[in-house]
Amino acid sequence: MHPLIATIGGIPIGTHDVLVGLGVVLAAIVFVMQARYQQRSTGQPVDDRIWSVVAGTLVGGALLGRLGTWAQHLDPRDNATLLEQWLYGNRSILSGLVGAYAGALIAKRLTGYREPTGDLFAPAVAAGMALGRVGCLLTELPGTPTGSWWGITLNSQDAASVGAPAGVALHPSFAYEIAFHLLALLLLLRIRGRVAKGQLLTLYLAAYAAFRFGVEFVRGNEVVLAGLTRPQLFLLAFAPLAAWRIVRQARRGAYSGLFRRPSEMEAVS
Repeated sequence: MHPLIATIGGIPIGTHDVLVGLGVVLAAIVFVMQARYQQRSTGQPVDDRIWSVVAGTLVGGALLGRLGTWAQHLDPRDNATLLEQWLYGNRSILSGLVGAYAGALIAKRLTGYREPTGDLFAPAVAAGMALGRVGCLLTELPGTPTGSWWGITLNSQDAASVGAPAGVALHPSFAYEIAFHLLALLLLLRIRGRVAKGQLLTLYLAAYAAFRFGVEFVRGNEVVLAGLTRPQLFLLAFAPLAAWRIVRQARRGAYSGLFRRPSEMEAVS
């Protein structure tokens, strides 16, 4: 475990915060690269209003990422105050993604920007998530016990800090997630232009939801209902909406290009 990168002037520099910040920077770089790629492929300049959408995404993601874990108990009195939650509460990637999505929609409505933006955001989010999760791998509970040789074994001090058994191989659940996001990034770059405009983000989020639901069984989060964790219950609540959107878009032929060869796509275009 490496919770701190360094201490500068008596101020501790957290590993998790630094890597999450670097993940945001990487996501911004990939976003700009995607915007330039889209400009070259379409011959049209990127609308300046897109940066307002980016700002809405960041604000929405930051707000809900921090406050999204507030309502953990049915009785509001058992939950922290909103100020306590903001200052000391846990962050949630899932609620952060929902907040970012909502922030983008609100920004688009306010600015009148109507073009789909999912193709720009999907690779950027995948790249940022892959790097940000390295911070989680180095500072948080790796996962549940496993008999596999690739498990992570913690010493007594590190195990006590995250509430894990010492000397027992644990699933490196965050490493699994890093691998998922890297693979997703490669696939997104490969299939861009082969699905309807804006659909890369839909496919990425649906795939991540399915993956995250499965990996939760070895993540080590608290089981709260019917053998499921809070993230799994959260995902189940949103699953019908995601499924409806994908089926609706598939019926419109949004993903038909996935089943064509690149040469066939060039002939159609």
